[in-house]
Amino acid sequence: MNIVLLKYHIRLRSVREQTMFAKRDGPHTELKSEALRCLPAYGYALRRTMDILPDQSYDDITDLAALICETSTALVSLIDDGQHWIKSKHNIDADQATQAIHFCEQTVARPNELFVVRDAHQYEQFADTPLAIDGSQIRFYAGAALVSSEGDTLGTLCVIDQVPRQLTEDQQDALWALSRQVVAQVELTNARIKTLNVIDDLTGLHNGLVFEEELRNEVHRAWESDSPLSLLLLDADHFKSYNDEFGHPAGDDALKTIAGYLKGSTRPTDFVARIGGEEFVIILPKTPQESAWVMAERWRKVLELAVWHERPITVSIGISSLDGRNIDTRTLISEADLALFHSKATGRNRVSHANDLTV
Repeated sequence: MNIVLLKYHIRLRSVREQTMFAKRDGPHTELKSEALRCLPAYGYALRRTMDILPDQSYDDITDLAALICETSTALVSLIDDGQHWIKSKHNIDADQATQAIHFCEQTVARPNELFVVRDAHQYEQFADTPLAIDGSQIRFYAGAALVSSEGDTLGTLCVIDQVPRQLTEDQQDALWALSRQVVAQVELTNARIKTLNVIDDLTGLHNGLVFEEELRNEVHRAWESDSPLSLLLLDADHFKSYNDEFGHPAGDDALKTIAGYLKGSTRPTDFVARIGGEEFVIILPKTPQESAWVMAERWRKVLELAVWHERPITVSIGISSLDGRNIDTRTLISEADLALFHSKATGRNRVSHANDLTV
């Protein structure tokens, strides 16, 4: 079996398009729908699970699913940011896998029950498409949603055949049991990835790999709760010359000192990370522009007056704030970066807010 991890950038249909399908010569049936969202509990780690090359533990499950359900094909799909990714597949080519995603979209819309299509020819949603017209393509589909311990829908485990059929009650129970095994494997993998990948070895802070994911989640929460949010970018001034003059070990000690001050003076709800070199970031939930400025100025002064082993180090800080605006994370980061550039261009050792910059 040739198992290859495939990434399909297939955008999910709108909720309206997903929630209705019609049985030929029968009444319309409305599917239960849920918003398909990027999963805050998994985030970066789930994406890394998708990126990892084929894993035998997932392949064993798809093999078993096809064997127990007596179908020709099985696959595991995972969802992230409105896209389905094929994590494992048994006896299915790329075209059929792409077609299967259309059925998987229906599965995740009803996470508490199996989505079963005994014969795709009997459903208007599928009957007039290449999914069902060609006899070599999908006629039977049964899928179980992958639901995490926290209630998030992660993807699907499904079995597929090229002829109409139905599953016995025991086979349906087995498909549910195998779907729980997939979830357990995803959660185990994610826990390992999070431990290995989210911490900066030098400073003990979070690293840049999870920063944008965390910011995306915080922006989403701010929109939902109609609360403020601010972002700080902080850069050590003249750090290259510090490294050149005193050596990289001294530079590393200085970065640890900066990290220590930031970590020791932020709130439990704040997110602090080192995102590269001498640059740090702080996400401040429920913090409007004025409060963010006060906090940034306090950190600037604390670091300016800190005890340094070689020579004093100062920092420049740039701030951007959501403040009810409907902007994405990249815009928020770009604004903070422009404010940081302004702080450095106007003398360093100062705080600038994007809203105060003149165009």
